Amino acid sequence: MKKNILFCIAMVSVFSLNIYSQKAKLANADKNYDNYAYIDAIKTYEKIAEKGYKSAPMFQKLGNAYYFNGELDKAVKWYAELFAMPDTVIEPTYYYRYAQSLRAIGDNKKADQILEQFDKISNNDSRAKLFKENSNYLDEIKANSGRYKIENAGINSQYSDYGSTIYNNKVVFTSARDTGSLGQRKHTWTDQHFTNLYSADLDEQMSPSNPVKFNKSLNSKFNEATPVFTKDGKTVYFTRNNYIDGKKGKNENGITLVKLYKATLEGEKWIDITALPFTSDSYSTAHPTLSPDEKTMYFASDMPGTLGLSDIFKVQINDDGSFGTPVNLGPSVNTEGRETFPFVSQENELYFASDGHPGVGGLDIFMSKINEDSSLNKALNIGMDANSPKDDFAYIIDSKSKKGFLSSNRDGGQGYDDIYKFLETRKLICEQELYGKITDIDSNIALSNAKVTLFDSKMNILKNVDSDLNGDYTFLVECGKLYTVRAQKEDYNTNEKQITIPKTNGKTNLPIALEKDKCKVTVGDDLGKCFGIKRIYFDLDKSNIRTEAAIDLEKILDVLNQYPKMKLDIRSHTDSRASFKYNEALSDRRAKSTISWLVKNGVNPDRLTGKGYGENELVNRCADGIKCTEEEHQMNRRSEFIITAL
Repeated sequence: MKKNILFCIAMVSVFSLNIYSQKAKLANADKNYDNYAYIDAIKTYEKIAEKGYKSAPMFQKLGNAYYFNGELDKAVKWYAELFAMPDTVIEPTYYYRYAQSLRAIGDNKKADQILEQFDKISNNDSRAKLFKENSNYLDEIKANSGRYKIENAGINSQYSDYGSTIYNNKVVFTSARDTGSLGQRKHTWTDQHFTNLYSADLDEQMSPSNPVKFNKSLNSKFNEATPVFTKDGKTVYFTRNNYIDGKKGKNENGITLVKLYKATLEGEKWIDITALPFTSDSYSTAHPTLSPDEKTMYFASDMPGTLGLSDIFKVQINDDGSFGTPVNLGPSVNTEGRETFPFVSQENELYFASDGHPGVGGLDIFMSKINEDSSLNKALNIGMDANSPKDDFAYIIDSKSKKGFLSSNRDGGQGYDDIYKFLETRKLICEQELYGKITDIDSNIALSNAKVTLFDSKMNILKNVDSDLNGDYTFLVECGKLYTVRAQKEDYNTNEKQITIPKTNGKTNLPIALEKDKCKVTVGDDLGKCFGIKRIYFDLDKSNIRTEAAIDLEKILDVLNQYPKMKLDIRSHTDSRASFKYNEALSDRRAKSTISWLVKNGVNPDRLTGKGYGENELVNRCADGIKCTEEEHQMNRRSEFIITAL
C-alpha cells in the first residue's frame, strides 16, 4: 500500500511538472508571437499541439502566424481546428481569414459558406459588405483574367525576392539572398535573412539580368526594401527598419517597426538618410510610391486613423521638399483587412495589394482609377494570371510598353517570394474616345469655344471641355456605359444627346448641331417657353426634383448664369382634380423645391421668387365637375418661369 501511495505521489508530481512545463512553453510561444517572432512561435505551438493539447487562443495564433507569413495552405489546418472546437465563440475576423485561407487551397465553395456566416455576425465590416454586394465576384475576376503574359523574371533566388522599381535602366528590388556568414541574423517573423536592395540591368525588352547589390551606402544591417526614385534620379524614398546612425528605435513594447526614409545622391553615394517627418516609433510606414507629377506620395501604414491592419495613405510633397499631413484614402480602397504595396501608373491608376476586397486568395492586386478631383473609382481585381490563390503584390507597370513586374509566393516559384515580369495584353478598363464636332445647324460652320459637358447615366457632371478652333471635342469614356453630352454656346440654344458606348475599345463619333437662339425674351415673358418646358416633373404627390426635372432646370440655370441681372418668379400650377387646398399646398411645395434646386446650384436667392397657385389659374374650362380629357387636364399642370427683371 505504501508503495502504491508513493507511486501515486510520484505520478502526480510528474503530471504537475508536465503541466508546468507546458504552461511555460505556451508562455514563451505567446511572447514570441507578441514580438512577431512567428517562426519560433509556430515551432513551439505545433510541438504542444502534437501532444494533444487543444486551445482556441493557440489555434488562433498558429493560424495567424502562417496567415501573416503568406502560408495560407498551412493556416487552413489550424483555423479548421479552431472552428472544430465545440462551444467556442469565434471573433468575426477569423471567419474572414479562414475563408481567405480556404481560397488558397481552391476550396471556394466552403470559403463562400464561411463568408456568409461572416456577413451575419460582422458589425458593418466593409469586407462583408463587399462580399454581399459582389456575389458574382468570381465571374468578374474571370472576365478580368487572361490579360497578362507572365514569366519568372530570371533574377530570383531561393530566398525572398520582391518589391521592384525602375531606375536608370535597371530594376531595383528587395532580396534576402545576402546570407553572409554563419552568424548572419534572420528575421524572426519570416525566418528569412534581413533584406538588402539589389539591382539588375534591363535590356530593350525589359528583361533583367546580372543582379548585384545596389548601393552599400543605402544598405544597413537591418531590412531595406521597396525603393522609389524621383525622375531626375537624385532622390530615393525607401523602407527600412527603424534604424539610423547606429541607433535602433522601438515602440512601447520594445518592437522595432519600419519607417520611410529619404536619401539624396551625391556622386555615387546616397547621403543625408533621414526618416520622413510623419513617421513614428509607434507605428509602421512602408512601400512608398510617387504620383506621375511627383507632388504626392502614396504609402502603406497602420498609423492612427487606419481602418484595418494596414491602409493606403497619401501625403503632399511641397515645392520646398516639406510634407503635408497624411490622408487615408478611405473605404473605396481601404478595408478592415490589409491594403499595402501601392503603385501609381503614368495613367493615374492606383494599383495595390489587398486581402480585404473580394479575391482569389491571400493578397490580390487591385486597381482604382484616380479621377481629376482626386476621388477614387471602385477597386477592380486585375484578374487571374496576375493574381493567384497565394499572395500577389508589389505590382508596377510602364504604361507605354505595358510591361512590368509583380511579386508573388505562388506555387511553382523559386524561393520564398519571387519576382515575375509581365506584358499586359489588354487594358483592365475598356475605354473609348468619345469625340465629335459642334456646328451651326443651318450653316454647318464649326463652332469654337462651345462649352461641352459630359454627364453619366444619373446626370452627374463628369467633365467640361471647350470645343477647339475646329469645333472638335473629345472625352475618354468607359465601354458599355450610357452618357449624355451637352453643348452650349452664347446666342445658341443648348442641345444635348445621349449615347451608349460600344463594349469594345475604339472611338465613337457624336456630332452636335446647335440652333441659333431665336427666342428673345423680355420682362413678363415665360422663360420656360423658350425651351419648351411645359412642366417640371415630380413623382406623384411628391415635391422632390426628379432626373427629368433636373435636365430642364439645367437649361434655366444656364440662362441665369448668362444673364446675371435676370430675376424669375417661379409659378407652379395643378389641374382641378384633388381638393383645392391640397393642390395649392402641393404646388407651393413644388415651386419652393424648384427654387431650392436653383439656389443649391449657385443662383442667388434674391433673384428668385415663387409660389404655388394650385388650380387658381386654369388655362381652359376644366374646373371641378367638368368632364375633360387627360390632354386638357395636362395643359393646366404647368410650370412657369416669369422674367421679372433683366
